[in-house]
Amino acid sequence: MRAAWVLLPALAALSAYYVYLPLPGAVSDPWKLMLLDATFRAAQQTCHLIHYLRLSHHLIVLNYLICTFDKLKSVSSEDIKISDAVFDGVEVRVFEPPAKGDESLKRSVVYIHGGGWALASARTSLYNNLCRIMAESLNAVVVSVEYRLVPEVRFPEQYYDAVRATKHFLQPDVLAQYSVDPDRIAVSGDSAGGNLAAAVCQQLSKEEDLPVRPKLQALIYPVLQAFDFNTPSYQQNMNMPVLPRAVMINYWIDYLNGDYALAHELLVNNHTALNVGRALSFRARLNWTSLLPPSFQKSYKPVVQAAGSAAIVERLPALLDVRAMPLLADDATLARQPRSYVLTCENDVLRDDGAMYAKRLERAGVPVTLDHFHDCFHGCMIFTVWPTDFSAGVQTRNSYIKWLDENL
Repeated sequence: MRAAWVLLPALAALSAYYVYLPLPGAVSDPWKLMLLDATFRAAQQTCHLIHYLRLSHHLIVLNYLICTFDKLKSVSSEDIKISDAVFDGVEVRVFEPPAKGDESLKRSVVYIHGGGWALASARTSLYNNLCRIMAESLNAVVVSVEYRLVPEVRFPEQYYDAVRATKHFLQPDVLAQYSVDPDRIAVSGDSAGGNLAAAVCQQLSKEEDLPVRPKLQALIYPVLQAFDFNTPSYQQNMNMPVLPRAVMINYWIDYLNGDYALAHELLVNNHTALNVGRALSFRARLNWTSLLPPSFQKSYKPVVQAAGSAAIVERLPALLDVRAMPLLADDATLARQPRSYVLTCENDVLRDDGAMYAKRLERAGVPVTLDHFHDCFHGCMIFTVWPTDFSAGVQTRNSYIKWLDENL
C-alpha cells in the first residue's frame, strides 16, 4: 500500500513532465494542445519502435492508429449525399448537397487533405466533417481527393494523383453529371494538401487547351518549400506542437524518398548553400527579408551557408522541383494563378511558406487574401470534433468558409 502511495505521485509527475510544453501565451486551448501533442508523440515513438524492429514502416502503423481512433467518431449527415467514385484512376469522395428550389448548377470545391503526404484520408471523420460542413455551408459539391500515400508511393505520384483527379472533374461532362457551374470551382487543401493544391493550380495554368479552369485557390497553412528550414517561423516554432521542425524535415525526406541521415544537412541549409549552383537561381524567390513583414521577421537572421553539399541536391533533385515546391515557381507562372486565399497561423513552422507565397502572388498581380491567426497552430482547422475540439479549429474554419462563400 505504501508503495502505491509513492508510485502514483511519481507516475503523475512523470506524466505531467511528458505532457507539459512551454507554449506562447497567445496559443488558444494550451493544455488541450499539450495533451494532443503528447498523444501524437507517444504514438510516433511507438511506431518508430515498430519500424526499428522491422515489423512495419512507422508511417503505415501511425496511419493505422489514426484511422482506428478516427472510427470512434463517425460522422453522418441526412442532408448531404456522400459517395465514393474513381476519377481517372484516383479515388475520391464526393459530397453533394440537396437541390434547392429551381437552382440548376452549384459551385464546387476540389479539396486535398493534409497529413505530410503520408497520413490521414478523405474518408476519415476529421476530413469528412470538414467537407460535409463545407458542402452544407456553401451549398457546394465538394470533391475530396484520396491520393496515394507515403510509403506506398513517393513524389511525384501524389502530385500526379491530384492533377489527374482534378482534371477529370473539370471535364464538362463530369461537371454536368454533378450539376456544377464550370465558372465557380475552387481548388483547396491544407498543409501537404495545400502543397498539392498549389502545384495543381500551377500545372492547370500552363495547359492551354483546358476547357474549364478553377476560379479560386484556397491554401490552408500550406507547405510550399524545402529550400530554407531557417525562415523566422521555422526558427520561432521549431518545437511547437503538432509539427516541430524536425518532424517536417522528416516528412520531406519521406516524400522525396531520401535518407534520414540527410536531416541535419537539410536543417542547416547545406543543400542550398552559396556553392550549390543549382540553387542560386531560386534564392531570390525565397528571400524572406523582402517577402515577410517586419512582424514576422522579428530579430531572426537568414541562415545561408557559404559552403554546403551539392551532392544532396544530386541525390534528391526534387528539392528544387517546382512540382514539389510551388514557392520556387517563376513570376510568369504565378501571374497565371486564380484569385487566392492563404491561411497562416502564428504558431506554425509553415507560417512563412504561406506568407511568402501570398506576397509573391500579390507582386505578380494576383488578388490575394492573407488570413493570419495569431493564436492558432498548425493543423487546427480539422480539430473541431470532441475530443480534439479546439476553438482555433472553429475560428479558422469559419473564416475560410466565409471567404469561399464571398468569392466563389
